[in-house]
Amino acid sequence: MKSDKPDKARRSSLREIELEVLDEGREWTRQRLEQRLQQEADRQGGVFPPQRTKGASSAKREDATSHGGGND
Repeated sequence: MKSDKPDKARRSSLREIELEVLDEGREWTRQRLEQRLQQEADRQGGVFPPQRTKGASSAKREDATSHGGGND
């Protein structure tokens, strides 16, 4: 019976290690992606994530709908 307890504890410990390492990998990947996206945004002179300008696209939509979809 003693052999079951260390075996169970060992499996649990290995699973915990696996989950911890997977979490660390996901976090590293998230940080790396964020870093690379920010570098590209900086290179292009923009802000990441892009911010919409106030009213620019909504004004176009309003004009298009009020004029029958903009196909005048």
